[in-house]
Amino acid sequence: MRKVGRVLGAALLIAVGTSGRAGADTGPSPWTGSWEAAPSGTAPAVPGAAYRNVVHLSVGGSAVRVRVSNRLGSAPLRLGAVTVALRRGTGPDAVPGSMRAATFDGARTAVVPAGQDLVSDPVPLAVPAAADLLITVETPGRPGPATYHRVALQTGYLAAHGAGRAADEHGDAYTGTTGNWYYVTGVDVRGVTLGSVVAFGDSLTDGNGSSFGTNHRWPDRLAERLRPYRIGVLNAGISGNRLLLDSTGGPGALNRLDADGLARAGVRTLVLLEGINDIKGTPEATDPAEFVRAYRTVVSRAHARGIRVVGATLTPYEGFSGYTGARESVRQRVNALIRTGHVFDAYADFDAVVRDPDRPTRIRPGYDPGDHLHFNDAGMHALAAAVRLVDLL
Repeated sequence: MRKVGRVLGAALLIAVGTSGRAGADTGPSPWTGSWEAAPSGTAPAVPGAAYRNVVHLSVGGSAVRVRVSNRLGSAPLRLGAVTVALRRGTGPDAVPGSMRAATFDGARTAVVPAGQDLVSDPVPLAVPAAADLLITVETPGRPGPATYHRVALQTGYLAAHGAGRAADEHGDAYTGTTGNWYYVTGVDVRGVTLGSVVAFGDSLTDGNGSSFGTNHRWPDRLAERLRPYRIGVLNAGISGNRLLLDSTGGPGALNRLDADGLARAGVRTLVLLEGINDIKGTPEATDPAEFVRAYRTVVSRAHARGIRVVGATLTPYEGFSGYTGARESVRQRVNALIRTGHVFDAYADFDAVVRDPDRPTRIRPGYDPGDHLHFNDAGMHALAAAVRLVDLL
């Protein structure tokens, strides 16, 4: 670890220079992704509501900008107001004096066309690393189906009568709660960073199995490891997502790769853990060569943007419904190709660190939340620890 620290520390000095700020002679610092939730579906919108989302940043900066999504909507989304504030305590209250209005081309209201995202102007708010932000979206009228991320593992808040409530510092009006993130799919920060890492995958990356409200998903744990080096981590996991096909978990990996991964701000490396739903799902994928072709497509598209790709081996799931010996054989062959086939720039052997040494087709009991597929907090910590930091840059 000491050697890793020296390597990344030297890289940071090269990136920011001895003056202590990035691009000392070239203007403002670049934008870096600090938080993400990939759109996973739609839910009925509440007309006239204000949705107060709680998001946990990986790195901090001197300003933020917010990505609002109507990507899966079927009608234009009118934004009556969008605000950003630091969260006070554990509820919907804002830190006094931190509330800021987000604008879009200088206006406090905007319309997001169906199928598109909209990124706000810079919001002048200093945010520390690991801060919780309140991002409130007021939607007057009838916006149609709301683009959301289903598995937030975080309580959000809703003011059913939200007109004029987006800028409330006190959360008294936010009497409704939700376990989803609505409309907000990204936060970038402007500051001295080395860019960001995208964790791209399915429910294992989304965080299923980890404790609610604790930010113990493996990308969160990886963000903790990278924080001293000022590298952001974006979670592009979607529960139910598949590598080879679209599914109830949203567009397949190849169809959403650009929007959720490669086109995010400051991305340097993509960590890909995807494929177990193709093996155990319907229809099932049985040819390991299909996986390799898809993985190589991801790598080719990432390399075209100057982005490295670290692939992760697929983890055990015996005991979960849908497990069969034939499907286990596919998983083993895919993992062998990941380890020996030079598919990725590097690989993280997630399978090796979480499998039960006495029964390698199962997860270690200490990492299993009980469903034999996902990971508890200890398992998430083990996954994050399996990623070599030197592989990320």
